[in-house]
Amino acid sequence: MTEQRTTARGPRIVVGVGPEEFGSALAFAAAEALRAGCGLHLVHSVDLTPIPADHVLIPAADVEAWGAERLAEAVKMADDVVGDAVPVTHELVRGTPVGALVELGRTARMVVVEHRHLSRLSRIVNRTVAGGVAAHLRVPVVAVPSGWRPEGKQRVVVAGVDVADRSDEVLRAALAEAHARGAQLRLVHSWSLPRPYEGALTPEDVQRWSDSARAEVCAALDRVGDLTAATDADVRVEQGRAAESLVQGSADAELLVIGRHDPLVPIGSHIGPVARAVLREARCPVLLASPRPHRAVYHP
Repeated sequence: MTEQRTTARGPRIVVGVGPEEFGSALAFAAAEALRAGCGLHLVHSVDLTPIPADHVLIPAADVEAWGAERLAEAVKMADDVVGDAVPVTHELVRGTPVGALVELGRTARMVVVEHRHLSRLSRIVNRTVAGGVAAHLRVPVVAVPSGWRPEGKQRVVVAGVDVADRSDEVLRAALAEAHARGAQLRLVHSWSLPRPYEGALTPEDVQRWSDSARAEVCAALDRVGDLTAATDADVRVEQGRAAESLVQGSADAELLVIGRHDPLVPIGSHIGPVARAVLREARCPVLLASPRPHRAVYHP
């Protein structure tokens, strides 16, 4: 393990530097570090898992050299963006990307990774680094789509609210992000019936259910925020599938905040089907918020 260290105040933002695209994740993380005044820590992992005998063997030294070159490219890019405003550190580690980021992310302010738009089949087979990391951390994990840029986006933070009385941490995270960015907060709640029963409701039933859901979302926001936040928020209740509504909402947003399943389940921990679907299709950075309160512990 090699590392360059620079003294920094408070928890830093950890960025996963992959072997392919990483520019969008780095741009997002650099902007966050400048906004928060915290350090930026770039990590590239070299996975030296034994290669099957029928594959060409690549010397470990060559793999590490390629990783170091990739990391140096990312460090230069980060320095060009942040200059001397915040410290930039970097680290080359051995192991899987998920394992490395989980270990380093335990004391981070946030973990940021780039999300490539793979086919649905590829995504099912390979999963995502963001999903794997988020399944085991309490800190916010942000997946930034490859090619994403903030230009042309509205100053809007969208948050997905599932069950209103269990969405406190998502709402807190979304309120904090909207406030930090000077953006409008838009809350999206979707409800639907099992497909065989979708046509059973009258228009009056739909309106009654939507009004009830809206009242619950507003009450939850009042509980974790203040009257100003609740009054200014754009609360949208839609009949439909949650993932589809959130992906649609990501089209004009600068950030999408969603919840994930509890990351502390020791066996079979996962982020949940809605979060996986949103990660696969979202058109803006997605912040996966923990269902439990988190207080970062910083070790300089």
